[in-house]
Amino acid sequence: MASVTQQQIQKFHKDGFLVLEQFFSAEECDSMRSQIQKIVAEMEVPPHCRTEFSTRQEEQLQAQGSSDYFLNSGDKIRFFFEKGVLDEKGNFLIPKEKSVSKIGHALHAYDPVFKQITHSPKVQELGRKLGLERPVVVQSMYIFKQPRIGGEVTPHQDATFLHTEPLGRILGFWIALEDATQENGCLWFIPGSHTNGITRRMVRAASGASTCVEFVGSEPAYDDKQFTPLPISKGGLILIHGEVVHKSELNSSESSRHVFTFHVMESKGTTWSKENWLQPTPELPFPSLYT
Repeated sequence: MASVTQQQIQKFHKDGFLVLEQFFSAEECDSMRSQIQKIVAEMEVPPHCRTEFSTRQEEQLQAQGSSDYFLNSGDKIRFFFEKGVLDEKGNFLIPKEKSVSKIGHALHAYDPVFKQITHSPKVQELGRKLGLERPVVVQSMYIFKQPRIGGEVTPHQDATFLHTEPLGRILGFWIALEDATQENGCLWFIPGSHTNGITRRMVRAASGASTCVEFVGSEPAYDDKQFTPLPISKGGLILIHGEVVHKSELNSSESSRHVFTFHVMESKGTTWSKENWLQPTPELPFPSLYT
């Protein structure tokens, strides 16, 4: 892959995103896909997906189980499912490899294949080109965007979920492991929308609340006409500024849209919000991007 130019970096600062085609090789993409197949083959359905609904109290326990499972996933490899793929006993209604929505949030730390990709020399070089001094990896996700059921992701900014002070310290690396097209749910962006701050934050709810997180503020209504689609080929990388507005549509096609994505924070002079759902743990402090 060709080295990133100063011009491209300027474009990133102007638009809030940058498309780098063929950043990763087909072999690297295939190694991630075969590794995830192994992980899914060994996957156990989490207990909170298995309980049969009956009483209101059990529903609350189920919701609490889901929220704990999510909140404590920052330093683990955990499974999140598409809607309607499990019956009330937690049995799969469709093949299990087609049921998973995403796997998160610490593949970069605990899986050798994803760790190697996250810290690959070309990613580190890109970080240096972008002027990152002390970048740390805060989370990673494998997203399946399953055929026909891969749900839409409404317009959002990553900093809503990963808040820092000051803003502007979060950067997403989004790697297409298959071609991402308008049919199978590629990303759409509002160019230049990363300069207006954020209007909404997802914060940990007070203990004892019925939900684990809550939203403060609201997402403005965006005009569909403002969005530009960014189809990208297998192996392509999209750099995503933490405050740029982006979305993806439902996957209405017969092909999946697998992606590996991770977020990096410039830790120098930055405070990670104690209210973020994701918190570093003694088991997994945020690892340095640079090795």
